[in-house]
Amino acid sequence: MSVDVLLGLQWGDEGKGKVVDFLAPKYDFIARFQGGPNAGHTLKFDNKKHVLHQIPSGIFRKNKHNIIGNGVVLDPVIFKKEVDAIHEKFNIDLHEIISISNKAQLISPVHRLLDRVLEENKGKKKIGSTLKGIGPTYQDKIGRHGLRVGDVLSKSFKEKYEKQKSYHDYFLEGHYNDSFKNEEEDFFLAVDFLKKFNLTDTEYLINNNLIKDRKILAEGAQGTLLDIDFGSYPFVTSSNTTTAGACIGLGISPNKIHNVYGIFKAYCTRVGAGPFPTELFDDIGDKIAQNGKEFGSTTGRPRRCGWLDIPALKYSIMLNGVTHLYMMKADVLSDFDKVKVCIGYEYEGKEINYFPSIIDSDNIKPIYKSFSGWTSGVNSSRKYSDLEENFKSYISFIEDNVGVKVKLISLGPDRDETVLLD
Repeated sequence: MSVDVLLGLQWGDEGKGKVVDFLAPKYDFIARFQGGPNAGHTLKFDNKKHVLHQIPSGIFRKNKHNIIGNGVVLDPVIFKKEVDAIHEKFNIDLHEIISISNKAQLISPVHRLLDRVLEENKGKKKIGSTLKGIGPTYQDKIGRHGLRVGDVLSKSFKEKYEKQKSYHDYFLEGHYNDSFKNEEEDFFLAVDFLKKFNLTDTEYLINNNLIKDRKILAEGAQGTLLDIDFGSYPFVTSSNTTTAGACIGLGISPNKIHNVYGIFKAYCTRVGAGPFPTELFDDIGDKIAQNGKEFGSTTGRPRRCGWLDIPALKYSIMLNGVTHLYMMKADVLSDFDKVKVCIGYEYEGKEINYFPSIIDSDNIKPIYKSFSGWTSGVNSSRKYSDLEENFKSYISFIEDNVGVKVKLISLGPDRDETVLLD
């Protein structure tokens, strides 16, 4: 009677989608517990590539049931586009394998418009929102006038929508143009589409199946350093991206959590604004970006790249109770003469080895340890014994400094480009 949790330990984009897809055969249910279409989980198999935004990453494994939990904010328009694209590309009918919490919040056209207007008004102080309406939706949730998935079954749904919209009239009145009206039409068409799915109390679905000893994997979005409470605030997302968020976002008690799989890249990336201590502004950073094809899977924006940050990684491991570490995109660092790791910082006139809560890129300087690089020959390895010694030393150093073992190494985007460790 336990749930395993898989989540990111950096600023998102760690490669969670591939790992969920890889692990899915071990589980009966894959359950997404927070975030919305601002996430992008990229999967590649059988020479096909696909990006999921709201739908759990277990849909491509047969006989797996997928759950969109109450902690998720769901955009019906994007959901319909995703479902249609998956059916067209893979001939998979998702109606039988997805259940959606009727307590999940709905992203409406008002939220997307509000997101755009608020971000534009910030000028140079923009936080780098994906403009998907995520923040405003969570704001309405906390303000207690949000729309929930279960509301679409109400005969008075349109009245409820108009009431929610009215809360923002004071700010948006001059922005309700023809383009917005078209968005509203698309929204209500997508709501009718959404009604055809299993909209239910997914907390009962999950807990009743736990009693039956079914195996459940909770899938997180974004990353720990984007957590609304513990991330690099205010340059964060609007939900709790940590293990605790899985309990709230799915309706399970903390004592049901078993393994916590922490996903991290062999280096660091970040999309949008915000502090990034190890960011590289030279040819090495450019090479990492090119090798790793570092462009946002949701926004298409280029990602900022830098070396692995041990203090930040330890911080994330502590917050989440990580039991297994999964290293992603190690192949990207192949053929570098030297590979560096941040082991501490110069911060406010002294050296520290922890991740401070209030930082900006001007008041913190990373302290590095250098390692000899490894060749691209490791990219074809499928066993730990086949890896080069320089690469093994890199892995061992990380393990020794964070106190958790690396149990999986990804050496490419495909399912098969993976090394499992004992």
